[in-house]
Amino acid sequence: MAANMYRVGDYVYFENSSSNPYLVRRIEELNKTANGNVEAKVVCLFRRRDISSSLNSLADSNAREFEEESKQPSVSEQQRHQLKHRELFLSRQFESLPATHIRGKCSVTLLNETDILSQYLDKEDCFFYSLVFDPVQKTLLADQGEIRVGCKYQAEIPERLAEGESDNRNQQKMEMKVWDPDNPLTDRQIDQFLVVARAVGTFARALDCSSSIRQPSLHMSAAAASRDITLFHAMDTLQRNGYDLAKAMSTLVPQGGPVLCRDEMEEWSASEAMLFEEALEKYGKDFNDIRQDFLPWKSLASIVQFYYMWKTTDRYIQQKRLKAAEADSKLKQVYIPTYTKPNPNQIISVGSKPGMNGAGFQKGLTCESCHTTQSAQWYAWGPPNMQCRLCASCWIYWKKYGGLKTPTQLEGAARSVTEPHSRGHMSRPEAQSLSPYTTSANRAKLLAKNRQTFLLQTTKLTRIARRMCRDILQPRRAARRPYAPINANAIKAECSIRLPKAAKTPLKIHPLVRLPLATIVKELAAQAPLKPKTPRGTKTPINRNQLTPNRGLAGIVGKRAYESVSAAGLWKVAGGGLPFSANGRPMTSGMRSSTQPAIKRQKLNPADAPNPVVFVATKDTRALRKALSHLEMRRAARRPNLPLKVKSVLPLRPVAAPLVPVPPAHPASTSEPIILED
Repeated sequence: MAANMYRVGDYVYFENSSSNPYLVRRIEELNKTANGNVEAKVVCLFRRRDISSSLNSLADSNAREFEEESKQPSVSEQQRHQLKHRELFLSRQFESLPATHIRGKCSVTLLNETDILSQYLDKEDCFFYSLVFDPVQKTLLADQGEIRVGCKYQAEIPERLAEGESDNRNQQKMEMKVWDPDNPLTDRQIDQFLVVARAVGTFARALDCSSSIRQPSLHMSAAAASRDITLFHAMDTLQRNGYDLAKAMSTLVPQGGPVLCRDEMEEWSASEAMLFEEALEKYGKDFNDIRQDFLPWKSLASIVQFYYMWKTTDRYIQQKRLKAAEADSKLKQVYIPTYTKPNPNQIISVGSKPGMNGAGFQKGLTCESCHTTQSAQWYAWGPPNMQCRLCASCWIYWKKYGGLKTPTQLEGAARSVTEPHSRGHMSRPEAQSLSPYTTSANRAKLLAKNRQTFLLQTTKLTRIARRMCRDILQPRRAARRPYAPINANAIKAECSIRLPKAAKTPLKIHPLVRLPLATIVKELAAQAPLKPKTPRGTKTPINRNQLTPNRGLAGIVGKRAYESVSAAGLWKVAGGGLPFSANGRPMTSGMRSSTQPAIKRQKLNPADAPNPVVFVATKDTRALRKALSHLEMRRAARRPNLPLKVKSVLPLRPVAAPLVPVPPAHPASTSEPIILED
């Protein structure tokens, strides 16, 4: 009954996800909603997995300094790994959560220099904190509630003087005497002088305009004059005048008028007092934040002095009564029964009722944390495609402490989204997506097809296990079924048993007969796609007018097409050579130019494009490459969009008439006017 009773101030576990670890929170209030449910206003505490990597490095440096200063005993790597799960970071962030999501109690304490870190591992549900995390500013600061214990925080006490030895130090520089208890005045004379000082203070407030506005009535002025500031002023006056009542009386009322002494309660206005009460309700007794956010024009000493004077007023008593009444109306405690519903990540065994994650898991898998093969219950953990699982004890450890008992690569494999990726580990489409010349639409298409790449790097033990345990691994069968998981732990365990025996006998190496290079080239050439044969029949006649267009008419009507300009320029410069396109094939009349009507072509989607693209060389392109010099080859590679200008090296097909360029009907340059007739 007591274990399920939760009160204000308890540290508890909250569950917001079935697969994620519990949230550690401190209950501040328990409120009952209109529909009858109970909500808890809690303070957020964060784990190491909830903060960035830069703040984690800062926390590591703070932990190393703490270990050096407190002289902590050495711990193992596994204990150091588990201590990071016990460290929390306090914050000032509040949130409201349903009380039905509470899953148990825990203990959170402030880390002290006298504590031993290894003791936290011996206690169940025990955490510690030493830094405060700001979720808005993303900063880590030391907690101000630290108890300063040690020689560097204590005062150095000088040695005691011997009897009869005089103190040669200057007492006026060290301290100032404000009252002498062995004075010649009696207690009655002192009380009478204090009454006179109060009367002078009341008269001074009556003469002051600002005080008469704040204390319009006589009894308010008399109450203000009876405060400690007036009594301190009267006793200081007696001390300065050598406890002579006549001189002290004249000092109270100098020539200019009575002396007015006011404290912080009178100096502060009503609006400033309201701001102070509002800040005190929000921050408590954190006077630095009160001054920074609400009263920056006040000094810290003034705020502290006003606080202790404000506690003596009726206003403080009224607020205390209101808070007590609100606390009585709120819930003090709530009973939450033990949560007994099955977890959705629970793996249902074969033969029982099929569950959410029961299918697809192999019996030979081990626990990712403790590597055990036997457990009363198994739970799915990590990405679904990895098919990792935890045993019952490691699952409870994961839910409570937010990590695994032993450090694994899978636990820290998740990389922050904000960290920039290295282009060296990207595929070609991913690297193109980061290019500034790639549009957002093409970038989305490129990333839609490609998936995240990964690298498998084998160790020496893995390579040895492949040879030693071929009967268990069955590499040919595993290669045909790459989606089926392999129990690597069982293979390594069997390899460690067989390895001492197999080390005496050398491994049999079967020589691999490789074919010569010429045979491989012939097979590749045979498998290459053949050049499409031209249909039998009459050859397509060459349109000579298309090769030599009317430049005079085209220069007036508009710009010529790129293909027509290139063909004419090539014919004139090459001196009888054939024009070639960018891929080295001769231009024929069957190729469409921009002057011909556009034919609707099928647009290829970049996501559906084949990767990689293979270009098959023909006899013509190979002959063309031989005719090109090294300089021309490099120039053509730098500018693949320009046509090649080379002499004809290919055997020309027999034609009916020689290809002679027809002179243009209208020369490009003429002095006669050109007349266009309809």
